[in-house]
Parts: sequence; structure tokens; C-alpha cells
Amino acid sequence: MLIALLILLGLAVLVYAAALARAALARRASPSAEALALGAVVNFFDTLGIGSFATTTAWMKFRKLVPDRLIPPTMLVGLTPPAMAQSIIFLILLGVLVDPVLLLGGAFATLVGGLVGAPLVARARVWVVQLVVAVGLLLAAIAYAMTNLHLFPGGGTASGLPPIQTAIAIAASFGFGLLANFGVGNYAPTLVLLSLMGMDPRLCFPIMATGGSLMGAGASVRHFAIGEVDLRIVLGLAIGGIPAVLVAAFLVKSMPLEILRWLVFGVVVYAAVVMARAAVIGRRQEQAIPATASATVA
Repeated sequence: MLIALLILLGLAVLVYAAALARAALARRASPSAEALALGAVVNFFDTLGIGSFATTTAWMKFRKLVPDRLIPPTMLVGLTPPAMAQSIIFLILLGVLVDPVLLLGGAFATLVGGLVGAPLVARARVWVVQLVVAVGLLLAAIAYAMTNLHLFPGGGTASGLPPIQTAIAIAASFGFGLLANFGVGNYAPTLVLLSLMGMDPRLCFPIMATGGSLMGAGASVRHFAIGEVDLRIVLGLAIGGIPAVLVAAFLVKSMPLEILRWLVFGVVVYAAVVMARAAVIGRRQEQAIPATASATVA
């Protein structure tokens, strides 16, 4: 089963690479230097357990690299290749220890959720996307704080779950895949859920990374077709991120991260407040337009 999953990941890599190359050539896009550096930094620390969605969102918001509505799909598409690299590494190192039903079921459920969510975020109003991103950032900030305060569930030693809990985890994975299109990363919620159910936290990584990779590949193809991503940023995140994953996984492996998490906590909370404020303003403006139109007609 593990070999079959690695083959499936290989096919996902090929499909993603072909879609990205076709889109980049059609638009004559080249990677942004800033996105190259951003991809290297966030994916280095993502491999060590910091996470990449919240940090990338915060930076893209501060620097105004893309419009708010395009942050989630651009980020998801750009961070997919580094996630694929992580997935292959974690599967080779730990995948054989994980219950195959949970591993395969969670991965495919996340993939389906990603496919369903891609067109939803493309059709969503700007303020809705901003609000969902703000909530996702706040959840990420809470996760950073809980990690530093040692309040996260410690988990158990299980490599699998009973049937009912397995079904719950697979259903939740679908929701996590859908929300990833709105900029809400699947790593923290998956880790919390499985740890609460008694899983060994180390064995959650193959499940999270594989699901994220397959979901990212499937959702990315849909986002390329929709055409609402910034390919300069996508290329930068992808090209800068893969070497950083390899360095973190094989050379650095671990480092003290508590102070960095607190710094990221502050940045992410601020970005969440800014994004939420933009959502409130956008919602008010949307409500004001019909009133203005009615007054004009009258």
C-alpha cells in the first residue's frame, strides 16, 4: 500500500508540474525574488513544525503581494510542491507504521475536500474570503500559543484508530481539505484531532502531509484552470520551498522554536485583525451599494 501511495504521489507531482508549466508558459511568468525567499523561509520552518499557511498569509498581507481574494489560492498552489516533498519524506520514514485505512482514507478525503473547495473560493465574495482567512489565522495563533504553553493534547502511542474514530477522522479530513482553499492549513487541526483520539503525534505527519499533497495537486489544477492565482508568487514559493524542506529534514532536523513561535504568534494575530477589519469594511460597503442604488432609482 505504501508503494502504491508513493506511486500515486509521483503521478500527482507529474500532473501538477505539467499544469504549472503550461500555465507559466502561457502567461510567460517568472518567479518573484521575494516569493523565492518567502518560500524558502516558511517551508524550512514548516518542516520543523512551525507551519507555513499562517506565516505565508501574514507576509503576503503585509507586503500586499496579491489582492486579499487571491491570497488563499495563490498560497495553496505555491506551497503544494514543498508539501509533496515533505509527504514523500514522511511516508518513507514513518508511513509503514501508520494504519493503511486511516492513511489512505484521510489522504483521499482531504483530496476530495480540496477539489470541492477550489471553485467555492473562486466564487466567494471578497469579504467572505477575508473573514475565513482571519478566522484561520486566529486558529493558527491559538495553536502556536498552545504549543508553547504545552497545552496541546499529548497524544498516545496508537498507530491506528477504531472504526468509528477512523470514520470521524476521514470525514474531518474532507472538511480540512475544503478549508485549505480558504487559507486554513490542515496540519494543526489534523494533529489536534488525531492526538485527542490517541494517535502517536509523530505518525500524524504522514497523514497530514500526504493529504495536503494530494489535495494541493488536485485543487491546484482547478485553480490553474480558473486562472485566479498569481503565477509569479506561485513559482517563487514552489522553487524556493523544495530545497528548504530537504535542508530542514535531512540536515537541521530539529532546533529550538519556542521564541520563534511567540514572534509568529504576534505577527499572525495582527494579520488576523487587519484581515477581519477588511472583511467588516467590505461587508458594509456591499450592504451600502443596494441602498445607494435604491435611492438613485427613487
